[in-house]
Amino acid sequence: QVQLKESGGDSVQPGGSLRLSCAASGFNFNVYCMGWYRQAPGKERESVASIDIDGNMGERTTYAASVKGRFTISRDFGRKTLYLQMNDLNLEDAAMYYCAAAIRCDWLETHGNWGQGTQVTVSS
Repeated sequence: QVQLKESGGDSVQPGGSLRLSCAASGFNFNVYCMGWYRQAPGKERESVASIDIDGNMGERTTYAASVKGRFTISRDFGRKTLYLQMNDLNLEDAAMYYCAAAIRCDWLETHGNWGQGTQVTVSS
């Protein structure tokens, strides 16, 4: 069955960096859309970034406006691992981060498979 396991969450100071990982198994990682989401206490879950294959067999990435230019989503097909490089972290980035997978990106929230999450804390 589909399994997603996040890791890499930690406590950092504002301006710091972290790299989150999501180990995937049980599905065709090469063709699925993969995404990172986050949810802070008292707030709704929000999409952070996604990555999939476009019509020309290239990779297509999308980012939330709040993280564009600071976060980078990528994946290693050989390791079947999704990454989220997060730079210049600020207090608003503190949240539980989740990895999600679906055959289509617009299915991530409604039909996707989800990991258990990894906690990112940003504090001075």
